[in-house]
Amino acid sequence: MSIETIKSFFDHHQLIGQTLLICGVLSLSFISYFITKHFIIKALSSYIKKTKTRFDDILLQKSILRQLSLIAPLVIIFSFSHVFPLAGDLIKRITVALISWLVLITVGSLLTALNELYLTLEISKNRPIKGYIQVAKLILYLAGAIFIISTLLGRSPLIVLSSFGALTAVLLVIFRDTILSFVASLQITSNDLIRVGDWVEIPKYGADGDVIDFALHTVTIQNFDKTLTILPTHKLIEESFKNWRGMKQSGGRRIKRSINIDMESIKFCDDRMIDKFKKIHLIADYTKIKEEEIANFNKEAGIDTSVMVNRRRMTNIGTFRAYVKAYLENNKKIHKNMTFLVRQLPPGSNGLPLEIYVFTNDTVWAKYEEIQSDIFDHILAVIPEFELHVFQNPTGRNFERLSSS
Repeated sequence: MSIETIKSFFDHHQLIGQTLLICGVLSLSFISYFITKHFIIKALSSYIKKTKTRFDDILLQKSILRQLSLIAPLVIIFSFSHVFPLAGDLIKRITVALISWLVLITVGSLLTALNELYLTLEISKNRPIKGYIQVAKLILYLAGAIFIISTLLGRSPLIVLSSFGALTAVLLVIFRDTILSFVASLQITSNDLIRVGDWVEIPKYGADGDVIDFALHTVTIQNFDKTLTILPTHKLIEESFKNWRGMKQSGGRRIKRSINIDMESIKFCDDRMIDKFKKIHLIADYTKIKEEEIANFNKEAGIDTSVMVNRRRMTNIGTFRAYVKAYLENNKKIHKNMTFLVRQLPPGSNGLPLEIYVFTNDTVWAKYEEIQSDIFDHILAVIPEFELHVFQNPTGRNFERLSSS
C-alpha cells in the first residue's frame, strides 16, 4: 500500500470525523435551544403568571425570555468554534456579535418594560420618563453597534470609535432633532410644563385637545374632533402654547359672555313696573330697599320730584342687572369664591353689552357648556319682563312686517 493511499485514507476518515463533530455541535446547540425554550422558559413563564408582581408579567409580554433562549445555542457554537475548519475565528466573531445583539434588544425590552411599570404609578402623570428611556436606549444601541462592528472587524472598539470622528458633523446633522428634543424634554419635565392628560391649545399647528403621549421626539395631541396632531417635542419650547391644566386644578371654568341690550328700550321705572318687580322673588327685597334708598336721598337732597329729570329713579336696566346677579348667586353651579361680575361694557353700534363674568364649579367641557346654556336660556327669556329688548340686526321677517304695516 502506497503512502498516498494511506494519506488519502486518513484524510478521508478525518473529514468524516470533522463532519460528525460539526453535526454534533449543531445538534447540541439545537437540543439546548429546545430544552431552554420548551422546558426552562415554559417553567419560568408558569411561575411568573402565578406571582403578584406586575413587572415580571410585563417582561413575559415583551417576549424577553424567548429572546434569551436564543443565547444558549450561540454559547455552545462559540465554545466549540474551534471544530470548524478554517472558519473558527470568523464563527467565533459572528456568534459574539449575535449574542451582543440579543443582549441589546433584551436590555431595550427591559427598559420599555420599566417604563410601562412606571406608567402604573401615580407619579407618572406628573413626571413621565419615556423621553429618558428613549435616550438611554439610543445610547445603548449606539454603543452596542460600535461593539458589534468592532467584533466583526476584529478591531478594538476605540479604533472603530475614532474612525467616527470625521463623521461628527454629519452625525450632528442627522441627530439634530434628537438633540433638540432631548433638551426640550428636560426643560418640559423639569418645569412641569406638560403632562399626559393635559388639555393644550396650539393655534399655529391647529392643535386643541388632550396630550395622549409625550415621547422624546414627538408629542401626540388628540384634538376634540378625534384627529391627532403630532408635534416635534422641541417645537413646544420654540412656540407658545396654552395649557388648561390650571383651570382644571382651580375647580372653576370661566363664563365670559355678553348680551347686547337695545338702548331704545332702556327707561326709568314707573310705579307699575316697581310693583311688578316687588313680586319677583329674587329681587323683591332689592326693589324695596332700593325704593326706600332713592326716596330718602331725594328727600334729604330737597329735590323737586315733580320734574322727573331732577330726581333719582330706578331704571329697568339697573333692576335687570340686579336680577341677573341675584339669579347667578342662587345658582348652585356657579363658583362663589372666584371672580363674580355682572357689568356693563361701553355702549356701541350694537347696543349696550351686559357682560356676565363668572366661573362654573364644574370644569368638564360638556357640563360647562350645559350650565352656560341654561343660564343664558333663562336670561334671554326673562329680558322682556323688564321691558327690555335684545339688540339684533334686522332680518327678513322684520322687513316683511315693516312692508305689511
